[in-house]
Amino acid sequence: MANLKDIKRRIVSVKNTQQITKAMKLVAAAKLRRAQEAVEASRPYSEKMVELVESLAERSNPESHPLLKRREVENILIISFTGDKGLCGPFNSSILKASQRLIADNEGRGISLCVIGRKGLDFFRRRPFTITMNIVDYAKRIGYGMAEEIAKTVTEAFTAEKVDVVYMVYNKFKNVVVQEPQTVSLLPMELEGAYKEEDSELVEYEYEPSAEVVLNETLERYVVSRIYQALLESNASEHGVRMTAMDAATKNSKEMIDNLTLEYNRARQAAITTELIEVVTGADALEG
Repeated sequence: MANLKDIKRRIVSVKNTQQITKAMKLVAAAKLRRAQEAVEASRPYSEKMVELVESLAERSNPESHPLLKRREVENILIISFTGDKGLCGPFNSSILKASQRLIADNEGRGISLCVIGRKGLDFFRRRPFTITMNIVDYAKRIGYGMAEEIAKTVTEAFTAEKVDVVYMVYNKFKNVVVQEPQTVSLLPMELEGAYKEEDSELVEYEYEPSAEVVLNETLERYVVSRIYQALLESNASEHGVRMTAMDAATKNSKEMIDNLTLEYNRARQAAITTELIEVVTGADALEG
């Protein structure tokens, strides 16, 4: 059995850890509220943008715009959204595993990466992949400008035919306890025909100034919007997972403290009993 001093030291250490995890839970909860509001506010715009661009693209020749062109896939670009810090449960590991599965499914093809988050950068820089872009310490400055920066790098690589398809791998925020890893194709656009009229005939629109200008502008906004939404979803998911993880850690700390306190009391009682036996034995020896 461990001595009293060691047990007491462990109790103090676990209590200090408990204070840290409790504070981190409160911080994550405050950040989660703001991040969740941002996600929910941006989803209608993002979904409507997808609907609009798909509707326009269905009425256009796939060869009319570089972002719609499909080529034989030889090189792929993966945008991987991770966090800058740990202590957030499976948030980072789920994205890294999903990215690795996507890489394995495209074995034999050229792989390049756009890595968002320090954890992803630390993971992939030790592996034989080309990292064309990386952004770290981004949580405090998430904004539309960052999405435009990423979109510019991605679209330039695609239109220059350096890559033939672009994927995004990120966590989609469902609620505080549920975040779903997503692997979605960003470029070229996937047209599923979801917005065709029931009679399967497309209504032709009149464009001002021209169909080419309208499509060019909306496609660029579409790419930025999808990336911006992924940033928001990933950010909210990270705070949700961290809050849940720190809540579980705080509860586990309390349970550990209770167990250590019980062990301490038992050890203290055993020490007192031993001392009493020694005193009684000594007294009996003196009387004898």
